[in-house]
Amino acid sequence: MDAGPTPSRGNNRTTPRASYAVVRKKATMSTSPVPADSGDLDVHVYDTTLRDGAQQEGMNLSVGDKLAIAALLDELGVGFIEGGWPGAVPKDTEFFARMDKEVELSNAALAAFGATRKVGVRPHDDPQVRALLDSGASVITLVAKSDIRHVERALRTTGEENLAMIAETVAYLREADRRVFVDVEHFFDGFRFDPSYALRAVTTAFEAGAEVVALCDTNGGMLPIWVHEIVGKVRAETDGRLGIHAHNDSGCAIANSIAAVEAGARHVQGCVNGYGERTGNADLLSVVANLEIKTGRTLLPAGGLSEITRIAHAISELTNIAPFARQPYIGASAFAHKAGLHASAIRVDPDLYQHVDPRAVGNDMRMLVSDMAGRASIELKGRELGFDLAGQGDLLGRVTNRVKDSEANGYTYDAADASFELLLREEMDGKRLAYFEVESWRAIVEHTASRGDVVDAEATVKLRTGDRRVVSTGEGNGPVNALDHALRQALVTAYPDVEAFDLIDYKVRLLDSSHGTDAITRVLIEMTDGEHTWNTVGVGPNILEASWEALVDSITFGLLRSGVRPA
Repeated sequence: MDAGPTPSRGNNRTTPRASYAVVRKKATMSTSPVPADSGDLDVHVYDTTLRDGAQQEGMNLSVGDKLAIAALLDELGVGFIEGGWPGAVPKDTEFFARMDKEVELSNAALAAFGATRKVGVRPHDDPQVRALLDSGASVITLVAKSDIRHVERALRTTGEENLAMIAETVAYLREADRRVFVDVEHFFDGFRFDPSYALRAVTTAFEAGAEVVALCDTNGGMLPIWVHEIVGKVRAETDGRLGIHAHNDSGCAIANSIAAVEAGARHVQGCVNGYGERTGNADLLSVVANLEIKTGRTLLPAGGLSEITRIAHAISELTNIAPFARQPYIGASAFAHKAGLHASAIRVDPDLYQHVDPRAVGNDMRMLVSDMAGRASIELKGRELGFDLAGQGDLLGRVTNRVKDSEANGYTYDAADASFELLLREEMDGKRLAYFEVESWRAIVEHTASRGDVVDAEATVKLRTGDRRVVSTGEGNGPVNALDHALRQALVTAYPDVEAFDLIDYKVRLLDSSHGTDAITRVLIEMTDGEHTWNTVGVGPNILEASWEALVDSITFGLLRSGVRPA
């Protein structure tokens, strides 16, 4: 393999010194502790969501959020949870203090992150090094320079002083009975520029007692072939446990992590859901799933892999960042099939169009109903919803044709399962499920300039539930919200379950937008009862009619799901 072109040293730095010659002596682990929690796991799983991941643009975790995420990571079975930088970040200092009192870890060791001692300062005199000890964390991860350009320009010191900073800080923390990991940042860029110095940073850390040295692709620009080549060369120089810390700026973080393990690394770092600044860190869950499923290695305790979907989504709720539907393994669309050709094959054998069994990672297969659907797709979707449609050719034909006609008119069912189930039931029963009969509805928006540009929205709904006629008026933040309130008020007496329904997502799309304000409108609504969620679709010549259709379907499906019978 080729580690890629070596950048010219040119005028960007001073000529490498002879003293930077590679130390060829094998670094032993005699001064390094045997991992107390490694068990039968082949590769360490080190999560840095709470530190590196929290640097993502728009993410702002409270200490409470971090405590909750730490508990979830421990439940998943990761070996190490990096909690942050105590002493440098007040919120992280508080996190470590509260972790000691509020969260009892069963699987993971808590790691505190910090830097080697400052230039010209002894470790025990450096307040940030002392803060790492004061955190109480059993593992301390030090970030150290391994690219001579960063040493000379960022630290403004010599290569020898930087190596002394690594050695002295590691030794000091080891004497304090801490497990010490070292992240050699910018390692791959530094190795391609000056391999001798980069290697010395690694061997110096091991010889001082570091248990793990993680090689960092800090800028995220490496390719898998380069990572494999470089890790292999480092592996030839040391018996110590090497790790990989990859960023995703070139879109290769997951592949680079796997390449490093294949070349001899036995410690992987990353973030749940690929969080992190710029384009993020390696998605730790995809790395783990690939290594366990594809290579047979063990990274999580028994049963951990089947929990990654649930844990990832729970953490998404805490970070307030919506899950990415197309995320490998755990995304809602990871095992979703739309084309009729796929459905025909999956009906025979699901493995024909799926690279793994989705249940292995706690996910599930989904059949998407669309204008691409054939009878096989409808049959499989019906099975997913609890209906056995096998052998019902006429029904399958009617439903298939209706789906195709509806999608031609702007509907979409691949993101609106609830609307599709109502359509299917209508074709099966010969009539539309109805809990109420709408007589009329209207919405009014009033803009009052004299009151400071206040906008008032009011809606009136007239309907029948059984033999009872109801007229209800609702106010809201806009006409759709007012219609939602009015409809619920009209139904809550006959159907108290409606009170628990909550509209949690609302999407609008203009179809054939070249027609401007005359374009057909499609609305997708997501609703919940606190335990389950469902999605419906509405289409109309304007946003109000489309929204009303989606609202009615959503309330109808919610009552059906709750087991309520029509009045």
